[in-house]
Amino acid sequence: MELKLAVAEDHIDELNKTIFRQQQRLDLLQAQMRELHRQLHAAAGGEVSNPHDQAPPHY
Repeated sequence: MELKLAVAEDHIDELNKTIFRQQQRLDLLQAQMRELHRQLHAAAGGEVSNPHDQAPPHY
């Protein structure tokens, strides 16, 4: 019984570490997305247009 509890605690610790790493990665990806959005907004002169409103390049 004690062995099962120890194994379960180890699994919980590993899952907690995995969740922590995933949250760090999500935080990084969100920061990168914000930076890309800022750069896109700056490159468009403050206007970010909807790509669906633009004519395809072959016109």
